[in-house]
Amino acid sequence: MSGLQRVEVAKRAVSVVFILQGLGFASWASRIPQVQEQLDLSPAQLGFVLLSIAVGCLLALPTAGIVVHRFGAARTTAVTVTLFAGGITLAAIGTNIGVLVVVIGLVLMGIGTGAGDVAMNVEGAAVEQSLGRSVMPRFHAGFSIGTVVGALLGIIANILELSVAVHLTLMAAIILVISLVAIRSYLPAGSEEHDEGERGHPMAAWKEPRTLLIGVFLFALAFSEGTGNEWVGVASVDSFAATAALASATYFVFVVAMTTVRWFGAGILDRFGRVRTMRVSILVSIVGVLLVVFAPALWVVMVGCVFWALGTGLGFPVGMSSAADDPAKAAGRVSAVASIGYLAFLSGPAVVGIIAEHTGVQRSLSVTAVLLVIGFLVVGATKPLPGASDGAH
Repeated sequence: MSGLQRVEVAKRAVSVVFILQGLGFASWASRIPQVQEQLDLSPAQLGFVLLSIAVGCLLALPTAGIVVHRFGAARTTAVTVTLFAGGITLAAIGTNIGVLVVVIGLVLMGIGTGAGDVAMNVEGAAVEQSLGRSVMPRFHAGFSIGTVVGALLGIIANILELSVAVHLTLMAAIILVISLVAIRSYLPAGSEEHDEGERGHPMAAWKEPRTLLIGVFLFALAFSEGTGNEWVGVASVDSFAATAALASATYFVFVVAMTTVRWFGAGILDRFGRVRTMRVSILVSIVGVLLVVFAPALWVVMVGCVFWALGTGLGFPVGMSSAADDPAKAAGRVSAVASIGYLAFLSGPAVVGIIAEHTGVQRSLSVTAVLLVIGFLVVGATKPLPGASDGAH
């Protein structure tokens, strides 16, 4: 197999792993309203349960760069996907046992998600650099494709009245088996024995102003994405008494729009550059959030979800690509930026849950617009380093 063929095979493998991660996350998210009902949780209690994923992520993310630096992206991903699938399974079983088991499962899911995300993006950056063209948004589009499939399967599971435990356990098994096969085709990226260049210690990224500003940018965009993923379905039930299927359909609209912008995002970024693209995108997302917050009917919520997701979708891939501009220091910088981003991506739903206790779920989502304004103000930090193209690459 030639070098180029090997890179193409690795590209497909990375895409598969991204897709399966999205599938797992959406499978869980699509059943959150049923988990809330089954465990009889208030909005605030649900928010704290969802915070368990954030706890797991934040335990793993700060040192994920060191782990990838030491063991490489492939071996790290093999371990993290096992934790991810195991966590989903435990959370699924926990819906029949009690909140504590669900929380433990979500912590494991968060550990697998956090460290795995760093490994996936380091591998994705290595493939992108080997190909010499922008592909990172397509990888994240793959994640979103997985969320679309997961949301569709969630709708079907709700229509068929399939239990949360059976549905999620089956999905976890599929994710684990296929991921472990795909990882065998990874490039040897990320580890100190394979990468070249002036590396430095991965933790040094936490002292770099540009890296930290990219983290603030990602905090705002990840807060928006995480809040949309986990609360639009709940908001449709809370404010408009939507059925389980309609709640899943609202979430489905959100993830379809997210997938669309990520699939076509590479061309948009290459033409207009990161900074201009994200400034316009953030404004579009703010409009979408406000439509959802003040919607008088469910169909307006769905329209708002489209704008919200279209404006937010490129945030995570742009943040990851910006952090990985220098491949020699990508592991540490991606780890630092992802740590900051996941703090919002996964703790944001808990914040919304607390606010929702006083304002209702629909109005509580307005906090997302405030965070997006902050993201707009620091978007200049994503400008490529000298020698990197002004797109996603």
